[in-house]
Amino acid sequence: MTWQGKSVLVTGAGGFIGSHLTQRLIELGANVTALIHYDARSDRSNLEFLPPEMLQQLNIVSGDICDPFFVQGLVEGIDVVFHLAALIPIPYSYVAPASYVTTNIQGTLNICEASRRAQVSRVVHTSTSEVYGTALMSIINESHPLQAQSPYSASKIGADKIAESYYRAMGLPVATIRPFNTFGPRQSARAVIPTIISQLLAGFPQLRLGSIEPLRDFLFVKDTVEGFLAVAQSDACLGCVTNVGTGVAVSIGQTAELAMKVVGRSVPIVTEQKRTRPTGSEVMALICDASAARDRCRWTSQFTLEEGLREVAHFISEHMDKFRPTEYTI
Repeated sequence: MTWQGKSVLVTGAGGFIGSHLTQRLIELGANVTALIHYDARSDRSNLEFLPPEMLQQLNIVSGDICDPFFVQGLVEGIDVVFHLAALIPIPYSYVAPASYVTTNIQGTLNICEASRRAQVSRVVHTSTSEVYGTALMSIINESHPLQAQSPYSASKIGADKIAESYYRAMGLPVATIRPFNTFGPRQSARAVIPTIISQLLAGFPQLRLGSIEPLRDFLFVKDTVEGFLAVAQSDACLGCVTNVGTGVAVSIGQTAELAMKVVGRSVPIVTEQKRTRPTGSEVMALICDASAARDRCRWTSQFTLEEGLREVAHFISEHMDKFRPTEYTI
C-alpha cells in the first residue's frame, strides 16, 4: 500500500500517539482527516506541536465518536481508518468507569458500523497491553488470556471484541494493533516516564512515584507509529490482534535510574500511596512477544529505551510550562 493520496482518518489525532501518527502520514503524502474531541476551547491538543505547514495540510474535525450520526458522516469517502480515540488514564477509570464503557466500547462500535456502511478498505483498531493483566507467562503473545484488572482494561477488551466480531460476522477489514507501553515526546504527565523526567528536570530533591517493582516493555512512539503503518498494510493482520513491543523488560525503578543518568541528576525515590493502584489491580509484568508482527508485517522496534528517554527529556525541557510536576493528576 502506498500512502500517497490516500484518504485517511485518524481518530484521537490530538492524543499522544495519534499526533505522531498523523504527522507521519502527512510526511508520507496521505490526505489526513484528524478527529479531535470537541470542546468549547477549540483546543487542538498535541496537533499544536506539528509544523505550521503540516497543520495547513490537515483536515481537522472536532467531534465525538460516541455520536453514531456524526461518525457516519465522518467516515464517508475515507480509504483507511486508524481508530485511536479512547479514554486511557487507568486511575480515572476507577473514578468514572461508565465513561470508559461509553467512549471505548460504544465509540468503537460506532467506528466499525460506520466503516462497514461506508465500505472502508481498512480499519486499524487500537488495543493495549493492559488487557493481558499480570502475565501468566514470561513473555506475552497474542494467545495470552485477557484479564481485566481495571475498568479501563475491561473496556478495551470489550472494544477489541467488537472489532473482532465485525471482522468475523460482517467481513469488515479490521486489524487490531496491541502496543505495549508506548512513550515519547508529547506524552501526558499522567504517564510514568514524563512524571519521572519532569520531576527530575524541575530539580526536586526526591522522585515521587508509585510502585517501582512492576516490569514494563517500553516502546518508543516512533516505533509504535511504524507498527500502525505496517499493520495497516498487511493482509495477514486482518482479523487478528498483533502485538508491538521490544521484548525487553525493565522495572519502573530501573527506568527511573536510567532517566536520572540521561538527565544528569541522582535523587532518592519515594513511594507515595496515592500513586499506587488498588490491590489486585496493579499489573506486575508486561513483556511483549512481537514475533507475530515480524512474521505478518515485518515490523521490529528500532529505538532503545535510553534513546527514547533522551528525546523525552529534550521535549520536556523545552515545554516545562505544559507539565505540573508538583501535582499528581489521575
